[in-house]
Amino acid sequence: MITVHHLENSRSQRVLWLLEELGLPYTIKRYERNKATMLAPPELLQVHPLGKSPVIDDDGLVLAETGAIVEYLVEKADGRLGAPAHRDDALRYRHFLHYAEGSLMPPLLVKLVLSRVPLLGKVAQKKFQPMIDVHLDYVEAELAARPWFAGKDFTAADVMMSFPLEAAVSRADATEGRPHIAAWLQKIHARPAYQAALKAGGAYAYA
Repeated sequence: MITVHHLENSRSQRVLWLLEELGLPYTIKRYERNKATMLAPPELLQVHPLGKSPVIDDDGLVLAETGAIVEYLVEKADGRLGAPAHRDDALRYRHFLHYAEGSLMPPLLVKLVLSRVPLLGKVAQKKFQPMIDVHLDYVEAELAARPWFAGKDFTAADVMMSFPLEAAVSRADATEGRPHIAAWLQKIHARPAYQAALKAGGAYAYA
């Protein structure tokens, strides 16, 4: 049985969603953020030295980092929702699997930090927005070319891309003038497995 150490309003919602899509059995151990700092609670340090979420425990095997967890779960499910057979689609799959956290999420996190800086934070955010727009325009163009990130079929790359794009809606007006991002978000939110994961996981502000 897989135990998901799940933090409210966090990246770990993607892990619950993928587990639902793959039909793998799991249980949830929930954690709430500190209401003053919005940081993860110290209890997560007892699960993994980084004290972050998501973390899964699969019969004693403890894994952290969303991308690594996603790859592990896809492998555990015999490759379902993994890299497509076509080479170009497989390359796109790997690209977006890593792009989500490696390139798209960092500027969004910086903008979140700047939003909490008094006075000068607002000015810095405006100067930082064009950097985010480059990424969002790139994503819009990719989704204009195909229905899902890897190609014609839904894959785990779409699961990975969900959190940064959902965050970008509230932090960076991701869907403003970008109809393909908006349509993609509507599609994933309508998936039964996504809805089941929301019900299982609890508070998730970006859905």
